[in-house]
Amino acid sequence: MSTQPTTISAGAPAGVLADAYGRVATDLRVSLTDRCNLRCTYCMPAEGVPWLPGDEILTNEELLRLIGLGVSRLGITTVRLTGGEPLLRKDLVPLVAAIGALEPKPQLALTTNGIGLAHRAEALVDAGLDRINISLDTLDPETFTTLSRRRRLPDVLAGVRAAREAGLDPVKINTVLLRGVNDHEAPDLLRWAMAEGVHLRFIEQMPLDAQHQWQRDEMVTAVEIMERLSEVGPLTPERSDDRGSAPAERFVVGGTGYRVGVIAAVTRPFCGACDRVRLTADGQIRNCLFSRTESDLRTAMRAGASDDELAAQWIRAVAAKLPGHGIDDPTFLQPDRPMSAIGG
Repeated sequence: MSTQPTTISAGAPAGVLADAYGRVATDLRVSLTDRCNLRCTYCMPAEGVPWLPGDEILTNEELLRLIGLGVSRLGITTVRLTGGEPLLRKDLVPLVAAIGALEPKPQLALTTNGIGLAHRAEALVDAGLDRINISLDTLDPETFTTLSRRRRLPDVLAGVRAAREAGLDPVKINTVLLRGVNDHEAPDLLRWAMAEGVHLRFIEQMPLDAQHQWQRDEMVTAVEIMERLSEVGPLTPERSDDRGSAPAERFVVGGTGYRVGVIAAVTRPFCGACDRVRLTADGQIRNCLFSRTESDLRTAMRAGASDDELAAQWIRAVAAKLPGHGIDDPTFLQPDRPMSAIGG
């Protein structure tokens, strides 16, 4: 392990995940698997991608050690479980219960495509799950099949209903619009979300596909999204100081009181307020979604590293965070890992 001294930003207390730009990471995104039961066109090719070997995936015991370290010693207050598709992890419910039993208890969230959620939502809530994000890009069965290469729209919609019935609040819906595929559905998705009582957020497509075929000029921008949504009613932005570190800009839909979110990660980046750090399914710390470097906690942990050593390595990894994702920089390169292997 490195013997370089731990570096944190000036004025930040020791034992927090701070970088040189004054940001402190309190939101831990934990990928439980790189596997997924969909093949969304903006994420991976039809044949999928090579999965991580099973012996490289963190066990529940290893996950709990690292998450517990983050919560008890490094200032993590929110833990979001992601994938791939986290519902594919058969031991998800006991893992949620174990994380929920940590002291101090973190806010516990899940990001999922919703397939299989109808059968597990109640158990997850009973285990301690607080919040949920469900990916849904279309309400049209044929478009869903085109986008995901699977005929599973009824399962996703059943998962949305089950999440609401289990008492999860808010239930957030994450939607990516693709030009010429589903971008015309934005108003219908908004009307549906208002009727269902779920929180809809549109996300600009980001350069995180396994094929590395993302093109900025093909992306549906936040401005275009808002133009389409204005068909439902005029959009009034919430006060910017109410946003905090939240990635979504929220807009009140005129005459309804409903708030729709737009996450403009590409055209209006919010890196300056970022409070996130990521742990991949194979135990790598990533200080940015677009980082091209990682810090390997798994190897250190399996080699017998102490909690002090793991904490110091984690602190160093976050301290090296760049000021922004750099998508607009001419030298920008996509990370080698796709979104499915990084976690949302």
